[in-house]
Amino acid sequence: MLQKKICMLGGFAVGKTSLVRRFVQSIFSENYLTTVGVKIDKKSVAFPDKTVDLILWDLAGEDDIGSFRVSYVRGATGLVLVVDGTRPATLAVALTLRERCEAEFGAMPFILLFNKSDLADRWAIPEGEIDELKQRGWQVYLTSALSGEHVDDAFHQLASMVAK
Repeated sequence: MLQKKICMLGGFAVGKTSLVRRFVQSIFSENYLTTVGVKIDKKSVAFPDKTVDLILWDLAGEDDIGSFRVSYVRGATGLVLVVDGTRPATLAVALTLRERCEAEFGAMPFILLFNKSDLADRWAIPEGEIDELKQRGWQVYLTSALSGEHVDDAFHQLASMVAK
């Protein structure tokens, strides 16, 4: 059995904790709780030839990139970058966090989640911008922690990327 540390990165209130709860416990709660520091969960993903335990580090969201503790990422084998699709500024936050982690620890597998896809009427990130990121070869998903849309798919994709 493989154990892989995965860090959830993104701005404040983008849905990192809700995505982890949806993936690990298959639940969604309307109650908003701010993550302080880091919260750790675990979920096993089974493949035909192996099982991967994802140790999910849900890091406190930071809109002030300067206060992000890059040391939390030490030892990670993958990243989940979370963007709030209703707040375009959160894309820059997620991409900057990824750059900081790569500068410190080198390139590592990652997935990019545009969360809150259920809020179609409030969606604010142009499709062209998302397509551009996909054209880089990035694994990009439009997710909803509320409905569960594409949440399992995204985490299973990352599990397969880090299991190699």
